[in-house]
Amino acid sequence: MLNEDTNDRRQVADVVAERIERLIVDGVLKTGQALPSERRLCEKLGISRSALREGLRVLRGRGIIETAQGRGSFVAELSDKRDASPLMHLFNSQPRTLYDLLEVRALLEGESARLAALRGTDADFVLLRRRYEEMLAAHSDEQDADPREHARLDHAFHLAICEASHNPVLVHTLQSLTDLMLSTVFASVNNLYHRPVQKRQIDRQHSRMFHAVTERLPEQAQRAARDHVHSIRDNLKEIEQEEQRLVRATMRLEGWA
Repeated sequence: MLNEDTNDRRQVADVVAERIERLIVDGVLKTGQALPSERRLCEKLGISRSALREGLRVLRGRGIIETAQGRGSFVAELSDKRDASPLMHLFNSQPRTLYDLLEVRALLEGESARLAALRGTDADFVLLRRRYEEMLAAHSDEQDADPREHARLDHAFHLAICEASHNPVLVHTLQSLTDLMLSTVFASVNNLYHRPVQKRQIDRQHSRMFHAVTERLPEQAQRAARDHVHSIRDNLKEIEQEEQRLVRATMRLEGWA
């Protein structure tokens, strides 16, 4: 229990705020998530209710948490999407950005898979298995397949690996790229999953990643993650080239050239 008799209220509030910030940085509390009840937070952090309220006031002042009538306190949106939107528009408007982002994915996800194999806990692997099985179930259901839902589940699997790395900066970097990441995952799902050969290849790659991480094989996990992203890149480039050849052939057939 914090000794509020020997610390002034500001020091106590700062310590409480720091403890809650650590929960956010570590991914225990996520953007948009409601904070636990005051009673539970006090028990978990070993603080009094008055200290908690002072700490929450500090966090509100920093823009870390927000409080809404009827909703209580929750983790605020920590990245200013208004500032990012012009950049997001430019990225999304340029087709080559897809390949630039895949290069970044290969680097980040390769390292996150390596660290996950080294640092992942049994609890991390329970969650990772859940995401993996949800993704497999969606992939095996050929009826009424929704590519965007497949993309979301695919991304959730990759993010679960990253969270098992226990590197908060890496996790938040990938989360900050969620919209762009989903656009590349959707591109692969939309263009590759309806092609049997590529779909089987992706399923094998996900299996290698999952087993390498959960069997704590860091080098294999890193290689599997990088190979997976590089394979997506190569397949998408091949599809792009096929489409360009088709356009040229059609134009010749119609007398354009």
